[in-house]
Amino acid sequence: MTIESPRNWRTSSRSSTGNACVEVGRTGDGGAVRDTKDRAAGYFTTTTDQWTSFIAAIKHGRYDA
Repeated sequence: MTIESPRNWRTSSRSSTGNACVEVGRTGDGGAVRDTKDRAAGYFTTTTDQWTSFIAAIKHGRYDA
């Protein structure tokens, strides 16, 4: 199986100018997330279904403190 590298990285619109910045990128079947401050540390990937579920959970306040 060939793993596609993420492309079109962009800073999340929810990232602040402080120390909590992440970037999101696209893969063939989903997305990827990495730490803006430490790009060399790598990234994690999700499928389209996982990403969609994650975004829906955020929009519904599941991770609100």
